[in-house]
Amino acid sequence: MMLPPGTTFSPEDDPYGPYVALSREQWSDLAEAVPWELDAGTLARLRGLGDPTTRDEVRTVYHPLTQLLNLYWERTGALFGTTHDFLGLTDKQVPFVIGVAGSVAVGKSTTARLLQELLARGPRRPKVDLITTDGFLYPNHILEAMGIAHRKGFPESYDRQALLQFVVDVKSGKSQVTAPVYSHLIYDIVEDERTVVDDPDILIIEGLNVLQPARRRSDGSTALAVSDFFDFTVYVDARTAFIRQWYINRFFALRATAFRDPASYFRRYAQMTQAEALHTAETFWDTINGPNLELNIRPTRGRATAILRKGEDHRVNWVRIRKV
Repeated sequence: MMLPPGTTFSPEDDPYGPYVALSREQWSDLAEAVPWELDAGTLARLRGLGDPTTRDEVRTVYHPLTQLLNLYWERTGALFGTTHDFLGLTDKQVPFVIGVAGSVAVGKSTTARLLQELLARGPRRPKVDLITTDGFLYPNHILEAMGIAHRKGFPESYDRQALLQFVVDVKSGKSQVTAPVYSHLIYDIVEDERTVVDDPDILIIEGLNVLQPARRRSDGSTALAVSDFFDFTVYVDARTAFIRQWYINRFFALRATAFRDPASYFRRYAQMTQAEALHTAETFWDTINGPNLELNIRPTRGRATAILRKGEDHRVNWVRIRKV
């Protein structure tokens, strides 16, 4: 541990594993001068709705993380080449896969987009693709038939076998792999539309449950998990009370923007009174997103390679990097 002496942690701060902990200042000191500075317009495009991430935050937090990821990518590539030389194989190098996990409204989508942009600007200009696991949610009609429409976002609401097959295909070196497309406007899978992942050097997979461990089968054997195929993982973290408030703030921001679209599934929420909207947002958090965080998402935090811990203002206060 490298945080100042006397630092204490609540149960939410429990590292769950062998991490080196660095304060924001200690982490930022690791950053070197890098050529991938982001201009204000690019950063605005990458930020999620209401996300206050600044250019200073990018330099202080995401530059060191990008440098570390570049080191992992380069060393993993070298190991791949050495192993294939030893085995007499001539296969092309498979994509380096990064998983980004965390709660709804914690800012993991912004983190994933920032990493994609920064990694693509690195010295070797890799091709970096980004996929969200939303596309692997079951369509609404299937969730309704299963009786779990109210548990959308919980692990059982995803077609985990399809997601696993997608990642296996990527890590097997398949040149073109496709994924379903999810629309937040219609709150459902878009029929007959696919996203194509075409032979990237690096693939980022962002989602609530990407760090879930393998499930045990009825015969006692263990199945494969998506996380088995990740080369590096990032968990974006914050206290539950902070995330809850960010979720409510985002709900109100959406009421003033996307929810007003006539095609929006959530249009009715834009027509509510302020009090009705607040009650709705709080209910959604307290009955769906909050329990999902506590039961399924946060327990996977200790499986991450890196943990970014945010404070109430969304700034990353400290970083943990797994030592082994």
